[in-house]
Amino acid sequence: MRTHPILALILACLVARVAPAAAQQTQNFPLTDPQGLTASGVTVDTAEFLNRKAVRLVHAQAGETIVMLPGTADFQDGTIEADVAVKITTPPGVRMPGFLGIAFRARPDASSFDLFYLRPGNSTAVDQAMRNHAVQYSAAPGHGWYELRRNWPWVYESHADLKLDAWTHVKIEVAGRTARLYLNNATQPTLIVDGLKGLDLRGSVGLYGFSGEEAYFSNVRVTRAPPLPVTNGSDAAGTWAVKLATDAGVYDGALQLRREGRRVSGTWSGALGENRPVIGTWRDGYIELSFPGAWPKEAGGTPGPVVTRLAGWIDGTTGNGRGTIEMRADGLWTATRKP
Repeated sequence: MRTHPILALILACLVARVAPAAAQQTQNFPLTDPQGLTASGVTVDTAEFLNRKAVRLVHAQAGETIVMLPGTADFQDGTIEADVAVKITTPPGVRMPGFLGIAFRARPDASSFDLFYLRPGNSTAVDQAMRNHAVQYSAAPGHGWYELRRNWPWVYESHADLKLDAWTHVKIEVAGRTARLYLNNATQPTLIVDGLKGLDLRGSVGLYGFSGEEAYFSNVRVTRAPPLPVTNGSDAAGTWAVKLATDAGVYDGALQLRREGRRVSGTWSGALGENRPVIGTWRDGYIELSFPGAWPKEAGGTPGPVVTRLAGWIDGTTGNGRGTIEMRADGLWTATRKP
């Protein structure tokens, strides 16, 4: 059927008006120049590295910096892709594995953010523990690498085949409270974080670098996806049916919780003990709880006192996160609020 010329013109105008809105769902940052990229304590310029023109971050003093990408402050869910590389400038004899990565959901002053970063120099270390520190997740405030590594060993870091003085393709998929990191176009993620710990569900995408190196970034692409229906602020108070599924078995119980400001208290009853006192904290829906219990004989190992810790998010009438029975078991917990 032939379209009337006037109707065709109207349709063309409508498409032209809709197209820019659709195009805004993806932002491309070739990063062949530093326009719009500024941060205190770091020089942002353009340099050629391994036959590619890229933005370079060089620190004037010791420390780390996040350089925010303009126009990304509304990023919530979606995909971030980038090519990154690092050149070590630390003097010989001083250990420096390289630190560079991508932050997301960041506040303008970097007081809160989620972050994946790489340490290529750790990838080929002779110490296996050091090799496992090649890829890291961290979040501000309060969830840096040290806190996460000591409280949740091996959960927020992983090994990857990385190299210094080489380009690495990074892809981050963010959906609700989960983020996955893919490297060099792999089909499986190198690191999965279920229960992102940053303060906000929305914020900027930023380039992360450290002192003692030159950090290079190229071909950044930010693609937004419809956000999952999660909101911060759910209360922890109430009675909860909890299932802690670990590598040593499943432990069911009931939490009765009270909240006064950020302080949480209550009791646990079920596997591991009855009426065990619970203490913890609440932050805008994110909880961290602990309680003493008794390791049962039938679970294997020597019976005795244990401390169980739970950390994760409350979303309305449900909750989930990470749990550990210290020195005994590790796994995931889910919870449902009882009427």
